[in-house]
Amino acid sequence: MSPFSLKRQLTVWGSALLVASTLPACHNRSPAADERPSLGAAQSVARDDDAAHAPEREEYVADRASAEHSVAAPAPAAPPASALAGPVARAPAPQAAKKVSLGKAELHRREPRPMKPSADALAGAPLESKPQDAAPAGGNTFEAWKANAFVETAKDPLSTFAADVDTASYTVSRRYLVNGQLPPASAVRVEEFVNYFKFRYAPPETGAFAVHLEGAPSPFDAKRHFLRVGVQGKVVSRSQRKPAHLVFLVDTSGSMHSEDKLPLAREAIKVAVKNLNENDTVAIVTYAGNTRDVLPPTPATDAKSIHAALDSLTAGGGTAMGSGMELAYRHAVKKASGSVVSRVVVLTDGDANIGRNVSANAMLDSIHKYTAEGVTLTTVGFGMGNYRDDLMEKLADKGNGNCFYVDSLREAKKVFETQLTGTLEVIAKDVKFQVEFNPAAVRRYRLVGYENRDVADHDFRNDKVDAGEIGAGHNVTAVYEVELTGEATEALATVRVRAKAPNGTEASEREFRFERTKLRDTLAQASPDFRFAVAVAATADVLRDSPSAEGWSLATAEKLAEGATEGDADRKEFVRLVTQARALKGASVRGR
Repeated sequence: MSPFSLKRQLTVWGSALLVASTLPACHNRSPAADERPSLGAAQSVARDDDAAHAPEREEYVADRASAEHSVAAPAPAAPPASALAGPVARAPAPQAAKKVSLGKAELHRREPRPMKPSADALAGAPLESKPQDAAPAGGNTFEAWKANAFVETAKDPLSTFAADVDTASYTVSRRYLVNGQLPPASAVRVEEFVNYFKFRYAPPETGAFAVHLEGAPSPFDAKRHFLRVGVQGKVVSRSQRKPAHLVFLVDTSGSMHSEDKLPLAREAIKVAVKNLNENDTVAIVTYAGNTRDVLPPTPATDAKSIHAALDSLTAGGGTAMGSGMELAYRHAVKKASGSVVSRVVVLTDGDANIGRNVSANAMLDSIHKYTAEGVTLTTVGFGMGNYRDDLMEKLADKGNGNCFYVDSLREAKKVFETQLTGTLEVIAKDVKFQVEFNPAAVRRYRLVGYENRDVADHDFRNDKVDAGEIGAGHNVTAVYEVELTGEATEALATVRVRAKAPNGTEASEREFRFERTKLRDTLAQASPDFRFAVAVAATADVLRDSPSAEGWSLATAEKLAEGATEGDADRKEFVRLVTQARALKGASVRGR
């Protein structure tokens, strides 16, 4: 080597070392107190009859990892086999916050992007617990709702809300926990945690659903009790349900390239097709920079053609989600009738950035007429980094459908075998619940969760107000925390359920009394289903930093859940996740 060449290489290496030495100072900078976003006054989505019920939303976009939620801690045990796609990741260093827009007071938080999952992770294999370097911070967005506060029964005895059978929040939060991070508080919706699990409610002998009521003392406060309202929809066997026409709308934009997005979405659709009936049909539409008809309506039995169409899909380009939605609905409405289940199933990370109808409201405006003709919507989220949870949930709620999140092949099988194809038939629509508490028996109450499903009390019997749908075989569970007067021996409350038939326009109503006999003297006397539901609701309430759950112990919730798993794999996994959350919470406290 010539002296000149040696000198030139040394100069290049010296420059590289100089640049490298400056990186820690740039990368490890934490936001100062005055750099955190200013939220201002929270605006409420007001109920007309009582502001105490009004869930509140706030909005900011933070281009940072959530320092209060992302403290790394070693998992106490290896993550479960059904755990999420992606190895356990160390939380990235927080970056400076950037306040963007306060608009209509909707909170959007950008959270860190987990590592790209391995093939084993997608298959649901156990994940390594060894921390790895996290990917750069991404832009997952969630809408936050202020937790329900206690309400004085004497001032307002009515609690009214719509049914919700979504489960996306639990699966998203599970992914954060397995990746070694606490989920952002805004990602946690209590009702979706609880309704992720199946409870052993007896099916109705007549009618569309049965109601199950139970109560017991709180494990967190000796002065309080928990009450549970459980609803079980009637079961319609696969052979008895109506023929289904499914239009799969697949996001093939560039953001869907990673293994836990488009490749997993393709496999999920194959799982669904395998579980459809011979009279069912499938169509496939894609959207990226433009929309494309990939597969016309095809019998579900023609798996070869469907698989070939799926295997041809590749990711690239922008995200014209609104245009894709419109095209998919135009296809679905052609077969919509009282004798056919016609549903659009969107598989995406929720990112929409080009074309018409980018916002949820704009999309809903464009497809409203199709929803009115009986087309239902299921949104299925994939991936992390730019996941639009806020958009996905809003579309599903207004599209008369359900919102799921898939993080592994195991979860894909659960959603597409059981929750989608097993419950395609809607048995009741615009389902509303109203619990009227007896002031002589209940001093105060609060509904744990369901903030974004709140319904004004005077709209309970307004059949023009949209509410939730219940599919065949669905569970719906709601948990209340109450303070009893200790004086009355009469009923605690009256529970009313109002719903329309799948093709009806007028609702019918049923009423159930929450008798004192449903109240157990001790928590140990309550059913395992009750104890597990309380444990899940309490864990979610702690994770979302609910003021009413301040001082509650995750250790107590873990012990309660552990004694009520009944051998169920999903429940056992939940116990392990609570153990992980406890470790992360402890690390967060120690790091302050």
